[in-house]
Amino acid sequence: MRKKYYIGIDIGATNTKYALLDKNARIKVKKVIATTAYKNEYEFVSISADIIYGILREFKLKRGEIFGAGIGAPGAIDSVKGIVHYFVNIRRWKEVPLKKMMESKIKIPSYVDNDVNVMTMGEFYYGAGKGTKNMIGLTLGSGVGGGFILEGKIYRGAALAGGEIGHMPINVIGPKCLCGGSGCMEVYVGNKYIIKRAIKEIKGKGTIIKKLVKGKVRRITPKIIYEAAKQRDKIAIKILRDTGMYLGVCLSGVINLLNPEIIVIGGGVANAGRFIFNSVKETIKKRAMPLPAKTVRITKAKLGEDAGVIGAVALVKEKQVLAA
Repeated sequence: MRKKYYIGIDIGATNTKYALLDKNARIKVKKVIATTAYKNEYEFVSISADIIYGILREFKLKRGEIFGAGIGAPGAIDSVKGIVHYFVNIRRWKEVPLKKMMESKIKIPSYVDNDVNVMTMGEFYYGAGKGTKNMIGLTLGSGVGGGFILEGKIYRGAALAGGEIGHMPINVIGPKCLCGGSGCMEVYVGNKYIIKRAIKEIKGKGTIIKKLVKGKVRRITPKIIYEAAKQRDKIAIKILRDTGMYLGVCLSGVINLLNPEIIVIGGGVANAGRFIFNSVKETIKKRAMPLPAKTVRITKAKLGEDAGVIGAVALVKEKQVLAA
């Protein structure tokens, strides 16, 4: 039976996406459910199987027509054995043999990797990084994740735990981070830290941010700050430019170290557009060494919220080539 399709699964803190994709990573159908729909790994496998079988029935496909299922998961992953050591934002998952559990249930070869690695592979092969050889993928949201493509291959590190760019320290006496360190990049550019900075900045001041949330500061989000910046609110613009500056400082070090061709930035905070991107580029120009700074391109991710399921195709292809 000729294989034709791939299954992509992107586990997020809020939603989990499932997709059927063709050989060229084009999405044929996508399903989205709340991640809270499953309480543990057993429910995840059971619900995932139901969704996958439903997709196969919808397209009148048999399991033998599927190359494999790629799974992006937000945590520390042993991508060789397919084990989830733990999830960052989802409790109760510890040392879960997810590859083995999925294959036992759906009878389709399954592969697991960190979600930012999978997103990076998606952008490298099918998105903004297509045609390059050395790329950094970055996601900005509640946390800050990174994926490295070096000489055309995903780099995972000695313990398969590489890419934690959000936990690169940029200030030796900076604020405490959830990872246990201090002054990590994440405490300057992560969602909740941006919001915390905004609440502090607007105290006792007139700003469009207050109007947009009707005075209720708990409603402030990066999107609200961006909306205020578009209306030329000086405080909002400063917050976003400072965020870009901190990001640029960290990326300057990465650029000096790895000399990438391109840095692709995705995630919710990246939607703040020119206010962040211009500041990132200005900081890199000032702080990175001239030659690698001139070489690198900084760009927004192209695949958007589908990068994870599209990258799953690249993950399956990589694993199956290595196994051949």
